[in-house]
Amino acid sequence: MSELYWLTETQVERLKPFFPKSRGKPRVDDRRVLSGIIFIQRNGLMWKHAPSAYGPPKTLYNRWKRWSRKGVFATIMTELAAQAQQTETVMIDATHLKAHRTASSLAVKKGGALQTGDG
Repeated sequence: MSELYWLTETQVERLKPFFPKSRGKPRVDDRRVLSGIIFIQRNGLMWKHAPSAYGPPKTLYNRWKRWSRKGVFATIMTELAAQAQQTETVMIDATHLKAHRTASSLAVKKGGALQTGDG
């Protein structure tokens, strides 16, 4: 597994204008939670395998799910791409994540042993 990933304070400040307004009680530390979400996505991990430095996995998942539904992450990507110096091509490589999830879905449990492929 890779070393822990942390957004810098400067990066978080740049992203803050895109965060939804907090309603009711204050949100858990945005830098910690977003760094954890990026770490999980970058490494193709399940939420339950999040390093404890990022806080409870359920917090990471809930923020990811809620903000995904609201389009927060899509807006962040669109706006950051629009602010980029080179605007000809914008790409996000998700092949590792897709390959990881595809391989995981092929695993079949037979007779108590985990097997993959034709096994």
